[in-house]
Amino acid sequence: MSKINTSEKTTSITEVKISGHVQNLVANPSPLGLLGLAMVTLVASTQKLGITAGVAYVIPWAIFLGAAAQFVAGLMDYKHDNTFGATAFCGYGFFWFAVAMTWWMQVTGTIGSDVTKFDPHQLGFAFLGYFIFTAFMTVGAMGANKILFIIFFLIDLLFLGLFMSVLGWGGEAWHMLAAYSEMGIAIASFYGSAATVLNAHYGFTVLPVGAPFGALARKAAEIRK
Repeated sequence: MSKINTSEKTTSITEVKISGHVQNLVANPSPLGLLGLAMVTLVASTQKLGITAGVAYVIPWAIFLGAAAQFVAGLMDYKHDNTFGATAFCGYGFFWFAVAMTWWMQVTGTIGSDVTKFDPHQLGFAFLGYFIFTAFMTVGAMGANKILFIIFFLIDLLFLGLFMSVLGWGGEAWHMLAAYSEMGIAIASFYGSAATVLNAHYGFTVLPVGAPFGALARKAAEIRK
């Protein structure tokens, strides 16, 4: 009887690992963030202009629109890999969280009546810090569109008026500059929110926002070519 040798073939399987970032599709969060900014500045500016009195009813709008809506928009912009938008919305969202807490402390009496326990100049230096932040963000806004640049320019004026008046470095004119600038921010932000929503919804330009401009924007466009 003959023996038949059967050779077994061994199949080698190579394991392939694929690593990388999976980009989730998310909608443009800018309209939400701009809506939050528009609403809180509209309400807050009426108090600065003397149209309304007190800040008790401004607090909810500061928390949910000025703070939360912008913060959520900023987190979504991180998913878009939009460093500028994420920094702007999260940065100003945290600002309104802080402002809302400050107003809440005043309204509820948490600060108390002892003036040695608080110094309003600290708030003035916080406004100065946000003026510096907004100044370089305004340079970045030139690379986005003209409406966004207008909004940031008005925010510059707002913080300029706020820190000058709170620190006592000027008169009533600085307070009024802040008040009218804040109202302007509301108007421009409503327009920016509407333009972004409608333009994206219909797929063509319903409300123009203006092209990027400036030397840095031109250089960036040349690099991308």
